[in-house]
Amino acid sequence: MFKSGFIGIIGRPNVGKSTILNKIIGEKIAITSHKPQTTRNRITGIKNIENGQLIFIDTPGIHRATTPLNKFMVAAAKDTFRSADIILLVVEAVEGVHSDDQLIIESLRNIRLPVILLINKIDLVRKKNILPVIDQFQQFFSFAEIIPISALTGDGLRTLMEQIWKLLPEGPRYFPDDMMTDRTERFIAAEIIREKILMLTHQEIPYATAVVVDSFKEDEDKNLLVIQATITVAKDSQKGIVIGKRGSMLKEIGKRARQDLEKFFATRIYLELFVRVRKDWTHDVGMLREFGYAEKT
Repeated sequence: MFKSGFIGIIGRPNVGKSTILNKIIGEKIAITSHKPQTTRNRITGIKNIENGQLIFIDTPGIHRATTPLNKFMVAAAKDTFRSADIILLVVEAVEGVHSDDQLIIESLRNIRLPVILLINKIDLVRKKNILPVIDQFQQFFSFAEIIPISALTGDGLRTLMEQIWKLLPEGPRYFPDDMMTDRTERFIAAEIIREKILMLTHQEIPYATAVVVDSFKEDEDKNLLVIQATITVAKDSQKGIVIGKRGSMLKEIGKRARQDLEKFFATRIYLELFVRVRKDWTHDVGMLREFGYAEKT
């Protein structure tokens, strides 16, 4: 018997969804940071095991969205309800039941899928404080399982995989067994660059930037991958911050991105970055579509 299926990972921003995905797959295919709304697109991670294929879908954080970009992210997350076989709802042990958790739970009431509640970040609380959190969530929804985990240490993930296997239906192999993600190399490269912007900049800058890979070419003679990418910001002042004094910030972004790119692609990287301004692009549906943050028509 071969089992396969799609497992959607949902939750409010910054609860550790991408870290969970990376830990399960064993490779960093989704970028992470301490800033909320790091994930903007759905990202698929493929876990191949002896008798099955588990396809995990990391999603943007679900929140009360007001801007076109944020509305796209929430829609991308909720679209998982239609395509998944199992839902993993990630919450935090530290905060207990958050108002946005309740909002998400309400949106799950009309779906007929098993929902596993993952109480993440148990490494940050005492064990005696976890049981009250479990009791609180049990009052809101009938979960298939409730599993305390730490995405950082891996605690609880073996139990999670066992429960997923029990719930997983029989099915075909959807992807080749050597695939870890269905995302393109260009997408991965752009996300790694964006992650470094998130890490190194503050205030509105991380949320006002988009990265597009313009050129992705392999020089086989030099064993070199040449990547050219453009960082788009929404204001002239943001461009100056991203470039930095005498180009210092852009150089640091490029340096850190190149290091991670070389690890991921297992080859030498030549990375060239450009910065441009597209006024208020986060509110322009046409530009959002150009950057892959809106439904294509």
